[in-house]
Amino acid sequence: MERLQEKLGYRFRDRTLLTTALTHPSFGSDHHVAHYQRLEFLGDAVLELVVSQYLYQSLPDMPEGTLTRMRAHAVREEALFQAARRLELGRLVRLSVGEERTGGREKPSILADVAEAVFAAVYLDGGLEAARRAILASLGELLDMRSLSDCLDEKSRLQEAMQKRGAMPRYVFVSCEGPAHAPTFRYQVWEGEAMLGEGEGASKQLAQQAAAKNALQKLGADHCG
Repeated sequence: MERLQEKLGYRFRDRTLLTTALTHPSFGSDHHVAHYQRLEFLGDAVLELVVSQYLYQSLPDMPEGTLTRMRAHAVREEALFQAARRLELGRLVRLSVGEERTGGREKPSILADVAEAVFAAVYLDGGLEAARRAILASLGELLDMRSLSDCLDEKSRLQEAMQKRGAMPRYVFVSCEGPAHAPTFRYQVWEGEAMLGEGEGASKQLAQQAAAKNALQKLGADHCG
């Protein structure tokens, strides 16, 4: 428990909150004590708020749709499982004998739930700022822009790459060829007076995506921004 508090960067005043956050429902049922499910419910909301604020402030020009995908990527079960393993929650969670035997300490679903419950416990004990610090410390490199860019499409990745140098992509329509029922659109993407890439597709959106991909390849940023 001491090591966990060090990793969270927070020391509890009410240790029972942390104990509850580390108690699986199977253990709670067997021993008639509180378990983490209600804390998990609250922790999910606190986590989304903290990550939303972090992305909103870190990426002031990123559109809503992209921010939503990045948030979902950051708070998905796999990400929380990695955070839980970093916090070593598996060795601290209280499980029933049956859940222990079936490998509960390494189940991603359980550890992700415990992580959310722990974040809620910090929030209840120390407030939103304490929870924010604990969450950002726990997620660590999972909130790195290179990691978050894994969830982005080519246009979003190109926009992120160009924003780092103070620019924004501009898409220019070139042509539309072929029959009405099967057209082929061609677009170029520009930065100021420089043409970065071009591409074609069966729709305007697909053509723009192809142009962005071509630009990313030329910029050497086609993998994770």
